[in-house]
Amino acid sequence: MNKPLRRIAIFCGILMLTLLIRDNWLQYVKADSLKDDPKNRRVLIARYAVPRGDIIVGGDPITGYTETSGDFKYKRTYKDGAMWAPVTGFVSQAYGANQLESINDGILSGTDDRLFFRNTLDMITGKKKQGGNVVTTLNAAAQKAAYQGLKNQGGKGAVAAIEPSTGKILALASFPSYDPSTIAGGSTSDEEAWDKLQKKNNPDDPMLNRALREVYPPGSTFKVVTAAAALENGLYTDADAATKTPLPWTMPGTTTVLKNEGNIPCKNATLRVALQWSCNTVFGKIGSDLGNDKMLDEAKKFGFTEEQFTPVRTSASVFSEDMAPSEVALSSIGQFNTAATPLQMAMVASAVANDGTLMKPYMVDSVQTHNLDPLEKTEPEELSKPLSAENAQILQSMMETVVEDGTGKKARIDGVKVGGKTGTAQHGVDNSENPYAWFISYAKAEDGSSPVAVAVVIEDENAVRDDISGGGLAAPIAKSVMEAVINSEK
Repeated sequence: MNKPLRRIAIFCGILMLTLLIRDNWLQYVKADSLKDDPKNRRVLIARYAVPRGDIIVGGDPITGYTETSGDFKYKRTYKDGAMWAPVTGFVSQAYGANQLESINDGILSGTDDRLFFRNTLDMITGKKKQGGNVVTTLNAAAQKAAYQGLKNQGGKGAVAAIEPSTGKILALASFPSYDPSTIAGGSTSDEEAWDKLQKKNNPDDPMLNRALREVYPPGSTFKVVTAAAALENGLYTDADAATKTPLPWTMPGTTTVLKNEGNIPCKNATLRVALQWSCNTVFGKIGSDLGNDKMLDEAKKFGFTEEQFTPVRTSASVFSEDMAPSEVALSSIGQFNTAATPLQMAMVASAVANDGTLMKPYMVDSVQTHNLDPLEKTEPEELSKPLSAENAQILQSMMETVVEDGTGKKARIDGVKVGGKTGTAQHGVDNSENPYAWFISYAKAEDGSSPVAVAVVIEDENAVRDDISGGGLAAPIAKSVMEAVINSEK
């Protein structure tokens, strides 16, 4: 071979080698990133070319699909979409997905590797490919009670309900809400609906999942955590023994007297009476006496300072470190920097009801193929033990007094033992804004087990500045949720 031909052959060989390297780079190294690239329209077309699997509550789907014209053959539909949006999230041909729709997209869209055998079998038998299903832990009656309660109240708010023995989330409601069906497509009407839902155009922020993502000052409901800290650290061991709480009580390092709401019996009050009437002085002094480290440690045992994954991510609830004694006092009554999601406060009530054991909250019971073959099941998991069983039972008796003969009377249920705690959380500069009304509670069955623990928060312009607002606005909603769970188990 002469020299020019040899050079041409070598050059062609280099070109072929380069093409092979490039081809392998695209197929094996860049395949996943190209597949997931939002600009790859073929992936989106394939994603919406098959019917999407369902999200299921109590054996019934709360989602569906409909055929459309154009490149995307199917789009998502929702039943009672606004009620279930805090659970499902949305999936949209134009705006992607969030919450369960996003986390479980592989199962629902039929692209998860665990569906390979099922999809292959369907292809052989000539069946149409379909996505798998996500089975939730939610209770339809409890969810309806929670959502309708918030809607009837008229303000903003949220409800979270948990089964204490397992951590199953039974209700997760947020108001105002939105219907994910209105943004599921890619049309002009979907674009208009999306724009109307954005916070910049809608101050009510209906797409905010207040049950999981909003943190509120918990007000006096946090006194349950403070009482637990007092019992666990041996500061007090008897719910009916007098505490060392003068009246008035000046916060250490200041000349500021911590005030109670109204003329209530707080001087040297017992833990039971202090929780019954929500004495700021008693619980503020407990927090100050225990100190920042012990209070922070107890708050962490209940789940504060960490995000939870249900599997939808929650915001982390807040209890600060490195605070002055007066700041610890205020934090111990649910003010200062203390802040919590409704799910977090449901976890507090749940741990007390479950004899001191806190179970990890979760809302997906299992995932399955479209023909109901199981693929994965969630097993209950212990998250922590904030209280001993003995101390939890002491705290239960205190919370039950709150409902039987204290500020939580509107949560009473005939024939059912209910424990609870009301709360009013001040906020705004110099507490200038109207307070949030809180109520946390649990119900006990005759055998001593607890089928449900609930937290309710209401942002309402009509809330009054005392703990009765929690009892007046939030407690009736908690009662209706607990009744729904109890009645559904009969």
